[in-house]
Amino acid sequence: MSNLDRRTFVHHAATAIGATPIAAMLAGCAGIAARAVPVTNNSVRLALSQNPELTTPGGFLKIAPEGHDDPILVLVLQGGDFAALSPICTHRGCTVGIEGTLVVCPCHGSTYNREGRVLKGPAQRPLSRYAHRVTADGELVIDLGSAS
Repeated sequence: MSNLDRRTFVHHAATAIGATPIAAMLAGCAGIAARAVPVTNNSVRLALSQNPELTTPGGFLKIAPEGHDDPILVLVLQGGDFAALSPICTHRGCTVGIEGTLVVCPCHGSTYNREGRVLKGPAQRPLSRYAHRVTADGELVIDLGSAS
C-alpha cells in the first residue's frame, strides 16, 4: 500500500463520494467557509461593494473559484491593499486559517504574515500568491493563472 499525503487522500475521498458533501465537511474543518465564485477568462472578479469583508481593515474572505481544486484567501492589508493567497501550507499541505493578524497552520504551527511570508516554521517557503488588481469601478480582479 502506498503512502498518500493528506491532500491526495482528501482529493480521492472527494472524488469517491461527490464534491458537495465533502466540500461542506472540509469547510467546517478549515474553520472558514469558502464562498463559491464564478471564473471568467481564468480570473475572479469581486465587487468590493458586495463584499464588505474586503472593505474593513484586517478583513478577509475565503473564495472557491468554480472549476478549481483549491480555495483562495483574500486578505485586506494595511493601507488598503490586498493579498490573494493559497491557503495550503508549504510545509505539509494542511489548510491554514486566520488567527487575528496572522495566517496559521493548525497542523504544525507554521505562521505567516498577511502577505504570506513565513514568520515561524517549520514551513520554509511563503504561501503562493496570486496577482491581482483593483479596477476603477471597484472590482478586485484575481488572476488564477499567476500563482507564484
